[in-house]
Amino acid sequence: MRSELVASAFALFSQKGFDGVNLDEISAHAGVTKGSLYWHFNSKRDLIHAACAYYYRTYQRKINEALSDVTDPWERLDRTLRVAVRTCLMDEQNRVFTMEIFTSSVHDEALRRGWQQFYDSVREFYIGLVKTAASAGRIHVSDPEQAVNLMLAAMEGVKLRALFEPEICSAHEEARIVAGLWEILGHRPEAVHA
Repeated sequence: MRSELVASAFALFSQKGFDGVNLDEISAHAGVTKGSLYWHFNSKRDLIHAACAYYYRTYQRKINEALSDVTDPWERLDRTLRVAVRTCLMDEQNRVFTMEIFTSSVHDEALRRGWQQFYDSVREFYIGLVKTAASAGRIHVSDPEQAVNLMLAAMEGVKLRALFEPEICSAHEEARIVAGLWEILGHRPEAVHA
């Protein structure tokens, strides 16, 4: 029941924002009573934090699944980029949810800490992928940490632009976004596989 509540909260928060959803809606969406919701969560804030953890775990699971059969360093990095773009930018539900995290974390230190831990783990994972691909001679980048920082900042920038220009996160633009991220990582876009 707890997992259904968290999944329902995530789905509703992604549609209406944290402030646009109440606990009655979440319990109804999950098909449980409000009393059952309170059995698992003390407050809406607790449920928001649980929905964030759900998002983080789901993202990491998608990446792990995508890489389970890939050993080549360049392919691992390429697959990670593609899954991340599809998950974080093309998937409107995830994109909207993370924007809610950003705006709410301005005034919620625990939410901000949770995002920072997630972001730092993603950042370190990318740095490892870039260093491994560079060591294998598959890409040439002088400063892997700086390249990853710029690449992640570009992804967040695209996410922000999509608030006002949703068409930039269309299926038509996905390959261009991936190619642009590869350019930041020092790999020519024409060498990127479609």
